[in-house]
Amino acid sequence: MVYTLPFIAAFIGWLTNWIAVKMLFHPQEKVTLLFFEFQGVFPKRKTLLAEKLGQIVSKELISFAEIKNRLNQPNTLTEVEEVVNRKLDEFLWIKLPALYPMMSLFLTENLKQQFKSVAMAEIEEMLPRLIEGYIAKAEKNLDIERIVYNKVCNFSNEKLEQILFAILSKEFRFIELVGGVLGFLIGLVQLLLAQWSF
Repeated sequence: MVYTLPFIAAFIGWLTNWIAVKMLFHPQEKVTLLFFEFQGVFPKRKTLLAEKLGQIVSKELISFAEIKNRLNQPNTLTEVEEVVNRKLDEFLWIKLPALYPMMSLFLTENLKQQFKSVAMAEIEEMLPRLIEGYIAKAEKNLDIERIVYNKVCNFSNEKLEQILFAILSKEFRFIELVGGVLGFLIGLVQLLLAQWSF
């Protein structure tokens, strides 16, 4: 019977850690027992979690300055200009003749090319300012911190548990496993001490 001590201790160690993980999320609603109130850690601190996540996302993850820098990169501007170039070609050589056949008689290939060159030069000069203005407007109108805060606060406790389990399930399993391993080792030490005392 004494030789089962490490296995009993391993089970107890695993069970206590399993309960500890469950208590992070349960009970989802506040429960009063005698003079004590119980609630899972995450449901109890959901608003604080939402606040901290909002701050992290707005300050560390989403930076309007970084977005502006990335959009103003030469390769990004080149890609946008290529799209505009294709759209101008489509308009001048396909849509305009279809919409205004008479006008297309007066617009020679040379005139179309000149119009396109002037338009592209204007767009190339205007594009960085346009991006900067749009980002400044987005930064003024979008409160990322408040958006994240509201989203997290509006999650049900079940949804919050699903999200956190999806992210941290391996870590939770590891905690449970560590409880079992430590319990087994403690049980083994107790077994050795019991054997040694005899």
